[in-house]
Amino acid sequence: MKYVIFIPDGSSDLPLDELDGKTPLQVAETPNIDKLAQNGFGGFTNNVPDGYTPGSDVANMSIFGYNPADYYTGRGPLEAGSMGIDTKPTDVIFRCNTITEKDDTMENFNADHITSEEAAVLMDALNQHFNEKYDDFKGKFYAGISYRHLFVYSCESEEDANLLSDLNTVPPHDIAGENLTEYTTWEDDMAVNMRDIMYETQEVLKDHEVNKKRIADGKCPANMVWLWGQGTTPKLPDFKETYGLTGAVITGVDLLKGIGVFANLDVIDVPGATGFFDTDYGAKGQYGIEALKNHDVLLIHIEAPDEAGHAQLIDEKVKAIERIDEFIVGPIIESLQGEDFKAAILPDHPTPISIGTHTRDDVPLVIYSSDKTGDGCTSFDEEGVKTGSIEKQEGYKLMSRLINEF
Repeated sequence: MKYVIFIPDGSSDLPLDELDGKTPLQVAETPNIDKLAQNGFGGFTNNVPDGYTPGSDVANMSIFGYNPADYYTGRGPLEAGSMGIDTKPTDVIFRCNTITEKDDTMENFNADHITSEEAAVLMDALNQHFNEKYDDFKGKFYAGISYRHLFVYSCESEEDANLLSDLNTVPPHDIAGENLTEYTTWEDDMAVNMRDIMYETQEVLKDHEVNKKRIADGKCPANMVWLWGQGTTPKLPDFKETYGLTGAVITGVDLLKGIGVFANLDVIDVPGATGFFDTDYGAKGQYGIEALKNHDVLLIHIEAPDEAGHAQLIDEKVKAIERIDEFIVGPIIESLQGEDFKAAILPDHPTPISIGTHTRDDVPLVIYSSDKTGDGCTSFDEEGVKTGSIEKQEGYKLMSRLINEF
């Protein structure tokens, strides 16, 4: 038996006037996904436990089969796992966005999707500045992909690390256009130090040659960093020991790669997988087909619908969903014909166009099993699964339910 979970990140939405009261999932042409729905089981689930913000970190940890209440320590640590950064129990790992700041507001949370090459130069400049200015600087910047980077801060003790991990930071995509000082009104000495570091990065970045060129080219400068999503290194149970199956992950996002690393899943790098609209959907589909030849379980994640939701671009969101159907779901399901398999498709969370950020609402879920007759739900969208029979349960139970119940 083979198992595949498709994760079209943030694809669930609210009805839009521009789509005649329908959602992007409803208007997108998705014959392959809808065929799974019409021959499978439909319903809803929720991947974000009470008390947690609806981030992709928490939501996807649930989909991977781990209860965030037991294992989640922060977004930054998961990405550090993907990047192979060695950390100690006294280290606090922050997600570090290169942002565009203007008049103390969050003008652009991703600096116009700065290139990885440009950002790496800026991260090097920051490390050089802080190490030269301070004799014993306790932090280090690590360049990632595009605007997504890490900052690791070494505390004196595990107690201090745990205290700093509890700092109330805010995802930059949640405060677009808002005043930055309002979200850094911290009083604890360690917290104030983090704020000072963020604002000091402006000294280095505002007049950097990389940003001068970006401005000349009509692009937003990456003139500040924003720290958030911090925590200490998590310890996830081994996936194979937990579920008795081998597994693989395909994604263009370090966050999900990190979950895979900590769960001891095989993380498959796909050329052209960018985590944005320009990701190579076809390559992901073909690599998924190959992965299922020697793995029992495949989790395949596509970030583009989420990015379209943040950017509030209806056409891009619909297009991303259609490409997922055509180049990923269709070819993979076709490759599994003739053998026993189960497939699930669900977003991690909604990213409604009208809001521009994540919500913790329920998401549609379809489960297909090649050896079972479905319940007659009509399509994979917010309305089509309402007639389905899947009982809503906590999202982290999906993996076990897919393997054992359907």
